[in-house]
Amino acid sequence: MAWTRQQMAARAARELENGFYVNLGIGIPTLVANYIPQEITVTLQSENGLLGMGPFPHASEVDADLINAGKETVTYVPGASIFSSADSFAMIRGGHIDLAILGAMQVSERGDLANWMIPGKRVKGMGGAMDLVSGVRRVVVVMEHVSADGSAKLLRQCTLPLTGAGVVNRVITDLCVLDVAHSGFEVIELAPGVTREEVERRTEASVGFNGAAA
Repeated sequence: MAWTRQQMAARAARELENGFYVNLGIGIPTLVANYIPQEITVTLQSENGLLGMGPFPHASEVDADLINAGKETVTYVPGASIFSSADSFAMIRGGHIDLAILGAMQVSERGDLANWMIPGKRVKGMGGAMDLVSGVRRVVVVMEHVSADGSAKLLRQCTLPLTGAGVVNRVITDLCVLDVAHSGFEVIELAPGVTREEVERRTEASVGFNGAAA
């Protein structure tokens, strides 16, 4: 049985470490804020100029003026700061963000990332993705294993315009967790009930399995 979006977000939250400064991308990654383990302290940063985001608000807590980079309403944590997006990007480009958890349309076995446009479709822009993947210390992608039409998203080579080349360290999908190794994708964890054969069938790139996922 594949992981749900909420379960994928909860699994991604296990990538957080105490003291980390973390940027969460649009989509499933934003849900990670709801699953931060109580025993660790992390600081969530947003490209639009917010340091110290909390989980999504309950209906009674919604403040339309308090949003993340994806225009979703969020909450503050004690000690949060608001500043210009220029300062926010200076943090990102200066290497001060430990981890970015991002969505993707495609990831190659070399760790190339495509997550900002599909040719022929109108887009508002790439946002902060290119800056993030070049400035942060570690990139984890959270996405469905295949597209809505069933086409593979884990590929030998990306066919969409790249956000960054060789930037992805780990991929969490609804089927499994994969690391980007020198030899390509290596599955380190399978979702409950998911088989090796299913992962291989739904992945264009070749995949290896370590002992934990064998």
